[in-house]
Amino acid sequence: MFDLDTGYTLLLLICLLAACLFEFVNGFHDTANAVATVIYTNTLKPWIAVVWSGTWNFLGVLLGGISVAMGIVNLLPVETLVDQNIAHSLGMVLALLITAIFWNLLTWFFGIPCSSSHTLIGSILGVGLAYSILPEATGDAVNWSKAQEIGLSLLVSPLVGFSITIILMYFLRVMTRKTPMEDTLFKEPKKNQPPPFWVRSILFLTCTMVSFSHGQNDGQKGVGLIMLVLIGIVPSYFALDRNFDPSAMPASVQKIEQVISSIDSATLSSFDKKRLADTKAMNDQLKQTFSSVSTVDNIQKEKKFEIRKDIMLIDRNINSLIKKEEVRLSESDKSTLKSELKKMRKITDYSPRWVIVLISLSLGLGTMIGWKRIVKTIGEKIGKEHLTYAQGASAELVASLTIGLSTKFGWPVSTTHVLSSGIAGSMVASKGVKNLQHDTVRNILLAWFLTLPVVVLMGGTLFLLLRSIF
Repeated sequence: MFDLDTGYTLLLLICLLAACLFEFVNGFHDTANAVATVIYTNTLKPWIAVVWSGTWNFLGVLLGGISVAMGIVNLLPVETLVDQNIAHSLGMVLALLITAIFWNLLTWFFGIPCSSSHTLIGSILGVGLAYSILPEATGDAVNWSKAQEIGLSLLVSPLVGFSITIILMYFLRVMTRKTPMEDTLFKEPKKNQPPPFWVRSILFLTCTMVSFSHGQNDGQKGVGLIMLVLIGIVPSYFALDRNFDPSAMPASVQKIEQVISSIDSATLSSFDKKRLADTKAMNDQLKQTFSSVSTVDNIQKEKKFEIRKDIMLIDRNINSLIKKEEVRLSESDKSTLKSELKKMRKITDYSPRWVIVLISLSLGLGTMIGWKRIVKTIGEKIGKEHLTYAQGASAELVASLTIGLSTKFGWPVSTTHVLSSGIAGSMVASKGVKNLQHDTVRNILLAWFLTLPVVVLMGGTLFLLLRSIF
């Protein structure tokens, strides 16, 4: 299989299984974010809620695209870390997989709504940072511009969930004041009694929206994880999209060449001059390669990974150069570069259909298992009062829209933190900060602040250990 010996093939299969396990754990770890409100408002029976949520998580991954997945892949410049030693690649992959799964299971066991996104991203950063201290390290081991973008989305999204939910609760209170609807929406649900049909319909819809958006965003993280495994261990098969039409490449390369040739190198620093010259050389090489092949399969296996590296470097170099003040290009030229680079990246930014289906099944099945611990925290331990219909619907509506918009822009966000902060916001909107259970909020915040440094340290240490063993 993939020209690997039996031992490496077995390890590759173990890595793929571990990636699916991460997504499975992600499913039952994050299920509560979608089903807690419908369970605690008696809208759906628990087993119906988790099966329904699992189905929509499955569909979310299947139909959600790959923009977030590529954000995960591009966070760790695998082109820098991969070398001729497959064992080194296995060490990289196993370190981030073991770290992510362990921390997810640990926080689930203690019923803490911890972010699978933080866990995965922290483990990736840990591996990259650990690699950077090795003597053979060359280039950046972490894509810091992508890391800053992801970090900002993870930081801002819970604040959005918290604040917008407060605003929405206030709006609902004003709009329903002194009406029968107010009594229905803002009072504790009666035990074992389902809400009125119209309320039930709203909560059913918001549960579905959160489940689908969770599948879109968190499911793509699993897709990105498997692509890291495949590109890292068998780059000759998965570095490039085999379905890409090579005839589309020369036109993009030609347009890029025309624009960068107009840059006056005399105004650049020596470092940027070299970067521009290297970009032109790689661009020329791509034009020659793709002018002589009819399919991606016609490209020599050992050359595919080099082509991927060149395309990624061209993209990074050009995006860095056009931000320089001394590089005077018109907005039209900049737009052309971005457009053609996007077309060029279609050969590297992809995922086979079987990977998406595999992750869809893993997340969907995981969603149907192990949900009780986190559901109890979401439904009972964030606020001091029982979740009302207005609180549940507001928190889920805000969470689904926040996650959906983030997915559209390719930003990985934490479903756990967005919804938990939304629930907290709804409690504050009802009776102020005193309505929060401070021990639970403290534990959630502690997990939020500790996850990144802990998994960075764990991932980096494990990577160095496995690297020395392999």
